[in-house]
Amino acid sequence: MRELRQKYGPIFTLRMGTRTMIIISNADLVHEALVQKGQVFASRPRENPTRTVFSCDKFTVNAAVYGPVWRSLRKNMVQNGLSSIKLKEFRAVRKSAMDKMIEKIRAEADANDGVVWVLKNARFAVFCILLAMCFGVEMDEKTIEMIDQMMKSVLIALDPRLDDYLPILSPFFSKQRKRAMDVRKQQIETIVPFIEKRKKILESPEIDETAASFSYLDTLFDLKIEVTEPAKLGGYDIPTDVNVEIFLPGISDDPNLWSEPEKFDPDRFFLGKEDADMTGISGVKMIPFGMGRRICPGLNMATVHGSEKYRTVLSLLHIDITLQNLDTKMNAITTL
Repeated sequence: MRELRQKYGPIFTLRMGTRTMIIISNADLVHEALVQKGQVFASRPRENPTRTVFSCDKFTVNAAVYGPVWRSLRKNMVQNGLSSIKLKEFRAVRKSAMDKMIEKIRAEADANDGVVWVLKNARFAVFCILLAMCFGVEMDEKTIEMIDQMMKSVLIALDPRLDDYLPILSPFFSKQRKRAMDVRKQQIETIVPFIEKRKKILESPEIDETAASFSYLDTLFDLKIEVTEPAKLGGYDIPTDVNVEIFLPGISDDPNLWSEPEKFDPDRFFLGKEDADMTGISGVKMIPFGMGRRICPGLNMATVHGSEKYRTVLSLLHIDITLQNLDTKMNAITTL
């Protein structure tokens, strides 16, 4: 992709089988597409059959076509699940998850001569918080790990396949489709019991005194639901039946945006050396939460959870970090 960018510039067309993609790798073009012309580029491209099944026919916040359904889903999530008031209600859940994370890190450190896998433990803590916010019921560690493993299977099932780009090859991928449907069945069998349990708790709160008073799931039981158009981007005509893809390294490695972009600099954002608007409204330098109308609604939640998590770890542990053979010349973004 880097070679194509050098040859054809920051915007070019790439055809993969039956799909046509417009690749953009320039901060100004990304800002034009996602902020200045956000409404035009706010929808989602057509999905392969497997993704359509897992997204309930594009009836999720991240998959829904830009329009009334998406607006209702997002509004419901932001107002009823991710507002400051709701986040405060889950303070005890966050503290419990942080305590569990510290216990796991200490146990791992004792068993491995002080060496721990911080990212794995931090990810598990966040997953515990999200499950509590979603279902509002207490889960033991074994159940959480089971759901975590199931979700990893879902992500694997959603990986692109060759027949996504060349449907004529579909008959040769019947086993993969069956495997994906088996994962979908497992997902339903795993999640539905928690949905039913939450319904019963709402009807009779006394059956589980440990249950949270609120969960995001509660807002979905009575949810009411209230084409993109051709556009220009960088002076080029963009038809409606193409995917617009952003090549992130073209931005993160741009020396016009970052000083020494290939250098690992832990102090890059301290003491006013460099800054970046994570929302992308004032300009694009990084896109950790998406941009424009489709920006991740969990940005504030991630900020709250992240700061609490790092404070908890750093207040209790002394961490020595050794970087060996770090190669930042990659075709994907590495977050350190």
